[in-house]
Amino acid sequence: MSNLPQFPSASLIAVNGIELEVFEAGKQNAGNPIVLCHGWPEHAYSWRYQIPALVAAGYHVIVPNQRGFGRSSSPDNITDFDISHLTGDLVALLDHYGYKDAIFVGHDWGANIVWSLAMMHPTRVSKIINFALPYQERGEKPWIEFMEVVFGEDFYFVHFNKKPGVADKVLDENRTRFLHNLFRKNVPLTPPEPGMMMINLAKAEAALGEPIMSEEDLDVFISAFETSGFTGGINWYRNLDRNWHILADVNPIITQPTLMIYGDRDLIPKSENLPNYVPNLDIASIDCGHWIQQEKPEETNKTILSWLKKFD
Repeated sequence: MSNLPQFPSASLIAVNGIELEVFEAGKQNAGNPIVLCHGWPEHAYSWRYQIPALVAAGYHVIVPNQRGFGRSSSPDNITDFDISHLTGDLVALLDHYGYKDAIFVGHDWGANIVWSLAMMHPTRVSKIINFALPYQERGEKPWIEFMEVVFGEDFYFVHFNKKPGVADKVLDENRTRFLHNLFRKNVPLTPPEPGMMMINLAKAEAALGEPIMSEEDLDVFISAFETSGFTGGINWYRNLDRNWHILADVNPIITQPTLMIYGDRDLIPKSENLPNYVPNLDIASIDCGHWIQQEKPEETNKTILSWLKKFD
């Protein structure tokens, strides 16, 4: 992977009882850290376009493959993937580099982790930039219970929890096809069977939509999931109700300066209530789908750097 352009080499770093595969650039900018957190089913490589731009802007860029991904550890126990462990990994990563706090950037599931990190360890987060997934309110029912009532037992969040191992096996056996079909513009994640969309994408013979990355780039993802499998990442979903209980006594208001970046064509809806929970908020939208920073890298970089410049 180190031979691919504009992407740093990796180190295995011991943190929080595991090892994380961490890509680092801009050591000369020590003291100005920014941590980029990928989503599911992704990889640190999803930030390949942002890393050089952030280094050039004066940031020490730290990009982990989070637990369950790439060459990072993937524990056997499902509960080792709950939000306490996932946020604890990032806190320990700051400790490893000797940083009191950092700017945290998250996409998709990475955004969910960053939102939780800001609530559970507020002094370790200086600013937030999140993509695609707005703050998820903690309602009266645990999240999976609520989704099962609203979307049914075949909705993929629920399916991952109710039928452990089934989706893992299908995705592992159809790894290349699944990733080839998923990373496209405007993938129709709803019809014909919204609940089973991930398995549908793994089995679909015909790809839909224009690809967002080259075959060489896609090979990075395919190779990484050949090493890690999909179970570790899916275990993030299997802790959603546990996370709901963990966050019960946590202050839900996030006070850090925050930039929320949406893809206008993303099927994840924008949040109308986000300012109620994140009062120090700016919102930006880019004309693209879910894979924002990969589909529109130049617009993404301009949006990030313009916002960060406000604080110079």
